[in-house]
Amino acid sequence: MNNALRNYALVTGAYWGFTLTDGALRMLVLLHFDRLGYSAVEIAFLFLFYEFFGIVTNLLGGWIAARAGLKVTLYGGLLLQIGSLIMLALLQPAWSRLMSVCYVMSAQALSGIAKDLTKMSAKTAIKVVVPEGAEGALFKWVARLTGSKNALKGAGYFMGGALLGALGFTGSLIAMAVGLLAVLLATVFALPRGMGKAKTKIKFSHLFSKSSAVNWLSAARLFLFASRDVWFVVGLPVFLYSVLHWSFWQVGAFASAWFIGYGFVQALVPEILRLVGAREGVTGDTARLWAFVLVEIPICLALALGLNVSPGPALMIGLAVFMVVFAINSSVHSYLILAYSGEDEVAVNVGFYYMANAGGRLLGTLLSGLIFEFYGFIGCLLASGIMVLAASLLSFNLPRAQGVQLTVKLKEADA
Repeated sequence: MNNALRNYALVTGAYWGFTLTDGALRMLVLLHFDRLGYSAVEIAFLFLFYEFFGIVTNLLGGWIAARAGLKVTLYGGLLLQIGSLIMLALLQPAWSRLMSVCYVMSAQALSGIAKDLTKMSAKTAIKVVVPEGAEGALFKWVARLTGSKNALKGAGYFMGGALLGALGFTGSLIAMAVGLLAVLLATVFALPRGMGKAKTKIKFSHLFSKSSAVNWLSAARLFLFASRDVWFVVGLPVFLYSVLHWSFWQVGAFASAWFIGYGFVQALVPEILRLVGAREGVTGDTARLWAFVLVEIPICLALALGLNVSPGPALMIGLAVFMVVFAINSSVHSYLILAYSGEDEVAVNVGFYYMANAGGRLLGTLLSGLIFEFYGFIGCLLASGIMVLAASLLSFNLPRAQGVQLTVKLKEADA
């Protein structure tokens, strides 16, 4: 194994370890505070700083890595996550509800920064391994990394539900902090100091995209991810637990299975697109088509629940279809951001794009609690449909010319 591939394996391994704790922490906090009687709005507030600081970190993370190297951002992310876990373990039951919410929001802010520092480090590290000009191979590696990340995040959800049942809230947090510390120690001396560091200084003014294609795609991305989180963050798990009376284990196992399936579908999107006739490449038309397909799913599910169709089977079928179509939408966006970016500005554009992604998650998280509190689960589904429609309409502004290049990339990905 050459040094570049070895370094990439170390970064990816550390990222996978982090992702497990990230998914588990989300499920731990959600189920623990729902069990304590916190409202949907209060639970949504617990995650607001996590998403907000993700926006800031995505904007600045690439700039920091370019100046200081990926080792600094990767290990900084791991240390912040360990600190967040320890901070949450020190939460005291005697504290007032307001004080507890503020404390958990602060700890989640650290976790949000940690998540995007490690994610940016892992995705940037691919560029170190893939030879210059091998865009098809780059696309395939990115698809595989993104898919594996979401599959492991799903496994983390299951781990969080299982740990909560076995060790309790505090015990679970301590166990995860110890595990992540082991990951950090296993890799801390192995990576070269200057990995990923830019040869020339990147100006701060270059962080914002000047490309209209990237701006429209980022706007569509914001609404796409808001459409998922507006019913996934609070509405869905609370509906499963409180209305369908699922146990912690069942909720955690279900979220785990969904994200694992989502990750597998993401990793296979190039093959799926070819099967459905996209052999000539992925363009803005592809993004529009699949966004309009996605609009129908939450709307149909809301109608089914409104007409008193058995909620369990209706929800399972709707979630399975949503998983496949959403994964295709997500991967098409991630593919187009590379096609719309020249070599010099790709890191800045990707950072800007993920900032919009984090903004959508923040919007979805906030609205998930508010809409569920006042309009219930069906209200969350209708809001999801409206947001996907907004993403679809914004996609009309995506250019087609740059997408033609993807014909070559898709065929190269076969190699």
